[in-house]
Amino acid sequence: MATRAVDSRSSTTAQARGSSRTRAAPDVRARRYDPAETKMRVLAAAHMLFSKQGFAATGTADIAREADVSEGSIFYHFGSKKALLAELGRRHGEAMIAVMEDGFALEDLEPGITVPRVLRFVRDNMIWEGAEPDCNECGPKSKMAQTPDAEPFYHAAKEVTTDWIKRHMQAALGKRGIMNVDIEIAASFTHHVVGDAIDRWLCAATPEEADRIERETVRYIRAASGYVVE
Repeated sequence: MATRAVDSRSSTTAQARGSSRTRAAPDVRARRYDPAETKMRVLAAAHMLFSKQGFAATGTADIAREADVSEGSIFYHFGSKKALLAELGRRHGEAMIAVMEDGFALEDLEPGITVPRVLRFVRDNMIWEGAEPDCNECGPKSKMAQTPDAEPFYHAAKEVTTDWIKRHMQAALGKRGIMNVDIEIAASFTHHVVGDAIDRWLCAATPEEADRIERETVRYIRAASGYVVE
């Protein structure tokens, strides 16, 4: 009887340990496949692959392998490759805004601060195909025209940044008492000017030319925004 009692306790202990191990496994898997973590891994993998291979050459299967997730999880979290690109575009725009705003209140920002920051952000965060600085057409607008697959990325980034330009203009113009400006049109014009400046600056043949493009872009936007330009 004593032996059976010991065996019973041993069996119970073993079962408890086994039960504990059984319960622990889902916790590990839950951490491994946490939805938020999975989504971030997919975004990081997509960003890296798009940067190296380009938009058209990167499929969802490639992204899934790089992120170490199932391809189905990409569609579960994002719906499609286009939606994934749009999410990357929104995040790209938000990162650009954070760089522009760094250390300043919205109403205190002016073109002499934001334009140089935008130019360098784009240079340091290019993810379109063939964006070599010595090519003839190396800016984001030309690359979007050459790579239709990239349109969701650029359109989403444009939506985010144009909305920020509107808020910035409202704050900056309001601080200086400038009224009766059509913010919708002014923000659209400003976005196009900066986009053209990015293309020109990235493709400048010399540092002197790049400096001239940057300087004249700042002067133009200052003049258009009602600043005193010397």
